Amino acid sequence: MKNNTRPAVHSALQAVGNTPLVRLNKIVPEGSAEIYVKLELCNPTGSYKDRMALAMIEEAEKRGDLRPGMTVLEYTGGSTGSSLAFVCAVKGYPFHVISSDAFSQEKLRTMEAFGAQLEIEPSEGGLITPDLIPRMIERARRLAAQPHMYWTDQFNNHDSLLGYNEIGRELLVQLPRIDACCGMVGTAGMLMGISSVLKEARPETIVIALEPSTSAVLSGAEAGKHRVEGTGAGFIPPLFDYDAVDGIRPIVEERGRETARRLAREEGIFAGISSGCNVAGALDIAAELGPGHTVVTVAVDSGLKYLAGDLFI
Repeated sequence: MKNNTRPAVHSALQAVGNTPLVRLNKIVPEGSAEIYVKLELCNPTGSYKDRMALAMIEEAEKRGDLRPGMTVLEYTGGSTGSSLAFVCAVKGYPFHVISSDAFSQEKLRTMEAFGAQLEIEPSEGGLITPDLIPRMIERARRLAAQPHMYWTDQFNNHDSLLGYNEIGRELLVQLPRIDACCGMVGTAGMLMGISSVLKEARPETIVIALEPSTSAVLSGAEAGKHRVEGTGAGFIPPLFDYDAVDGIRPIVEERGRETARRLAREEGIFAGISSGCNVAGALDIAAELGPGHTVVTVAVDSGLKYLAGDLFI
């Protein structure tokens, strides 16, 4: 039996990355391309955001923008906040986070467990409305004016792309040929980071951006309400580059939820709502490409973050 045991590391930060890539075997219909899912839920906080958080903090340290004694600040739906709280805990930075009751209690409590100072922006009945993220951003902007604050500002931070480039590099090692890749857009960092690496290696690789159908802003529709955490901010993210993708597809939220449930019950992959949407999009692309092709997507976070909600009821 092959020994895939990782070597010992000197810090929890070194446990970020090198996540498994798993082929789906049961939910992919006959006549479709193969689908592989990158299990980013295997990162220390159960999310691909660990890569982004580590890159944003360490690049800021290299430039001297973030120094000992400063407080890190961010607005977040929870996964970025959990990842930044984790990185700050290891590195010894205080972390002030702006979030909302629209996001899962598990995420909010995780940030506090890592020692973050949590500030809640109230939502409209627990929904992610078009005004929620802008309100969170504005609150962070006001706090960032205080002395000794470093605002990571995830929607505008190009350092995040460096962390997500690593997903693309790992994919190229794990899978000899990738015909298509897709992913839901939040900050757009993950899809942009992967796209640049995959297209540099093989320009004909198809990259598809996904978004909630009820807030399909990238597709030219009006911003609307949804409950797909980490996606559909209600505006075009500054990091999103239309030239880096080959198409944009809205995903019906309920279909993403059902796909997340099927992933757990049939494939043994316990992931969240946006991951279900990712796989739903991959299923469509795989059906179009057909046998002899490969489609990759990402299980962005663990289903453990959604047990208090209605996803798995």
